[in-house]
Amino acid sequence: MIRLLILVALTAASAPAQSGFQLTETDSQHWLISENGKPVFVYNHGPILAPGFPEKMSRSTYLHPVYLPDGRVITDDFNPDHPHHRGISWMWPVVIWNGRTEDLWTVGKVKQKYDGRKTWKTGKAQASLSVRNHWYLTDTGEKIVNEQVAITIHAAERGTRRLDFVLTFEAAKEPVELRGDPTQNKGFGGFNMRFAKRDEPKPGAATVIRTEKGVNAKDGVNEVHTWAQVEGLFAGKPGGARVIDDPSNPNYPNNGWLMRHGFGALNPSWPALKPFVLEAGKPVTLKYTVMLYSDQPPQQ
Repeated sequence: MIRLLILVALTAASAPAQSGFQLTETDSQHWLISENGKPVFVYNHGPILAPGFPEKMSRSTYLHPVYLPDGRVITDDFNPDHPHHRGISWMWPVVIWNGRTEDLWTVGKVKQKYDGRKTWKTGKAQASLSVRNHWYLTDTGEKIVNEQVAITIHAAERGTRRLDFVLTFEAAKEPVELRGDPTQNKGFGGFNMRFAKRDEPKPGAATVIRTEKGVNAKDGVNEVHTWAQVEGLFAGKPGGARVIDDPSNPNYPNNGWLMRHGFGALNPSWPALKPFVLEAGKPVTLKYTVMLYSDQPPQQ
């Protein structure tokens, strides 16, 4: 359905051909960001639910599909192996408020919601989208966290595109504690990128995960890196994406990463196994960069 809406929007925008960056409201749930008439990503600001999944799995406030500069899709959503994974997103498996422990990662009784406020600015070399959201409890409607999302979209150049994310969180009233997943000390949580299916005989067989330390032959759990990237064949051609942890982030450069070859995921985990408490009037900001590559990603 999303791809059909994108096709309709791009067809309408092609006569006459559009130049520069555009934001198109394809319907009440999706904004299509494009450059020179070519899709960059869809921001899902309304609740999204794929056919065959229970209503409790509906979610919003994430990017999917995300496109490589040549038009191939690099992200996945509602995959049966991990249906809670959703494109480029930010969520936590442990959210504690007023003695309640909820799960934003697997879409439990706390969810994100668009507040109805956005800003869109364009220039020759880049565009920016800023969105206000909040987290709420599904059973009471209580708003517990205010969320500000700012995404800078850079013009594609030589098969590469850069997306910069600035995510700011603040407790709405009472403190909210965030933690990574404690199961087997995995610690995952926070900014996450779920990759589209790669062309390979079995999942993960030909996927390469590379970091500043070189190729990671095995999956990574709580490994310390400054960046990581997934490389593989997407729709018959090489491509990939790198996620970069920003030096301004809390605990940098000691944040651990979750990295998966099989289903294709990169998560610079924060705050990992050490809890972090959001307080009203004391916003915390996290910054990440995603580099999208239509050809072979760099090895450095």
